[in-house]
Amino acid sequence: MKVLHVSGARSWGGNEQQLMYLIDELEKLGVEQKIFCFTGTPLFEEVKNHPVEILAMEYKKPHTSAYRKFFRNLVEQHKIDVIHLHTSDSVTGFVVTDLFKVIGIPTVFAKKGVREKNSILSKYKYNYPAIDRIIVISEYVRENFKKVLKRKNHSKMVTVHNGIKQIDRGEPEFSIRKKLGLQEELVLFGNIANHTRAKDLMTLVKAVEIVVKKGVTNFHLVQMGSPSKLTPEFKKAVEAAGIGPYFTFLGFVANAVSFMPQLDALVISSKREGGPSSLMEAFSQKTAVITTRVGVVEEVIENGRNGFFVEPENPEALAQKLIEFIRNPELEKQFGDLSFEKYRNEFTAEHLGKKTLDVYKELVTSKRNLVH
Repeated sequence: MKVLHVSGARSWGGNEQQLMYLIDELEKLGVEQKIFCFTGTPLFEEVKNHPVEILAMEYKKPHTSAYRKFFRNLVEQHKIDVIHLHTSDSVTGFVVTDLFKVIGIPTVFAKKGVREKNSILSKYKYNYPAIDRIIVISEYVRENFKKVLKRKNHSKMVTVHNGIKQIDRGEPEFSIRKKLGLQEELVLFGNIANHTRAKDLMTLVKAVEIVVKKGVTNFHLVQMGSPSKLTPEFKKAVEAAGIGPYFTFLGFVANAVSFMPQLDALVISSKREGGPSSLMEAFSQKTAVITTRVGVVEEVIENGRNGFFVEPENPEALAQKLIEFIRNPELEKQFGDLSFEKYRNEFTAEHLGKKTLDVYKELVTSKRNLVH
C-alpha cells in the first residue's frame, strides 16, 4: 500500500509529533509512505529523520494554481493508494484540487482538535463528498465535530486514539531545579503548551494565584512553550498577581517532553484540545497529571484514581486539585503508576499504527467493492 501524507504545518506541536510516530509505525507494517509538506518548516527538517519520501514545495496557499498543480502531479506520478490529510489547510488544498479535476483516490482526514467556530466554507470542505473517512482522536472530538458534519457524514468518523512511542527521549538540556535554584522538597508542577488561546494559560495563572492566596506555597510551576503575541499578557498577569516566586516562564524548550520525569505533575489548563498529546506523553513516563476535562481526558482518567480533572475555565477548581496534590504526596506515584498501565494497554504508538492501517485497508476494500 502506498500512502501520501499531506501536512501544511508550519510550526511544531503535538500533532506533528503524532505524525512522526505514525510514519514510523506504518513503516514497520510494510506501508510505503510519502509526505507532501512545505520546505523551511520544522516538519520538513524533522521528517528527514523518518522512513518516508519527502515531496516538498515552498509555501503556497492551498487554493493557488501552483499548489494544485504540485499536489495533482504527486498523486498521478506516484500512483498513490490512500491520501491522508493531516491539517485543515491540507483539506482546503485537496478540495480545491479535486473541484478542478476529480482526484478519485480514497482519502482520509485526521481531525485532531476542536474549534469554537467554523465558517460556512469550513463546513463545506469538511463535508466534501470525496473525503471518505475522518479519523477523530477522541470521543470528545467526535461529539464536537458532529456539529460541523451533516448527519449523513457522521458514519465517516472512526476513533483512533493518539499513541506514544516509549523511546529514549535523550537527556534534558538542564535540571529545572538547579536552573531555578529550587529546593528538592518543593512540589514541581510543569505545563507544556504553546501560548495560544486554546491552551488558556490565564486560567493556569489564576489557579496558581489562588493556591498562593490560600497560604500553600511549597511548590513551583514552570511553563514551557513557544511565545506568541499573548505572552506579554500572561507575564503581566503573573507580575500583577505577585506570584513570580512560584511561576516561571521558560519559553520554548527543545525536546520539552524529556523534562517530564523531573516534574511531580504535569498541569494542563486548556479550554479546547483534541488530545492533548502531552497527557499521553506524561502517562508513558509515569508522570502524574492534573488537567481540565478536554479531549480524551474523560476516556483515560478516572478522577482521583489515576489523575485529577476539572471543568475548563475554572481556576478555583484547578487550584483546589493542585492543593490536594501538594498535601497528599502519595498521589504522585499512584497517579503515575496507574496511568502508565493505561498507556501500555491502549495508547502506544504501535496501537496508533495498527488501527490507522485498519482504517486504510477497510476504506480501500469498500471503495473497490463499490467499483465492482
